[in-house]
Amino acid sequence: MNLAELRPAEGSKHSDAFRRGRGHGSGNGKTAGKGHKGQKARSGAPRTGFEGGQMPLYRRLPKRGFKCINTKNIVAINVSMLNRFDDGATVTVESLMEIGLVSNPRDGVKILGNGELTKKLNVAVDAFSASAIEKITALGGTAEVK
Repeated sequence: MNLAELRPAEGSKHSDAFRRGRGHGSGNGKTAGKGHKGQKARSGAPRTGFEGGQMPLYRRLPKRGFKCINTKNIVAINVSMLNRFDDGATVTVESLMEIGLVSNPRDGVKILGNGELTKKLNVAVDAFSASAIEKITALGGTAEVK
């Protein structure tokens, strides 16, 4: 069994295009699958989560957390990953995507200083850590914020 191969059981799904209340010959006439009388048989039945006037669960629970709408989603790459490039190469976000180090640059790419760099590279990305700049320039390369 594979998560990508999961399917609903045969016959368990019904089409939403089914026409209800079109006579007893359709198999779903008269009450149109709503049963006899009661609140749920009428139009204007209560919304999802309504608990009959009791304070609903989503209002009984405390508010929690905060989601800042101004955050940036920066992709971080360690300096050791840049050893995949040839000596003297220019490293940009596009070249990182070509080589497969970054699939989705989101709001930018930042080079971090973890690991060792063994090649002279000219790196032009959105941000650098201080230790990454040191390691890149120590080998004669350049670290340029684009």
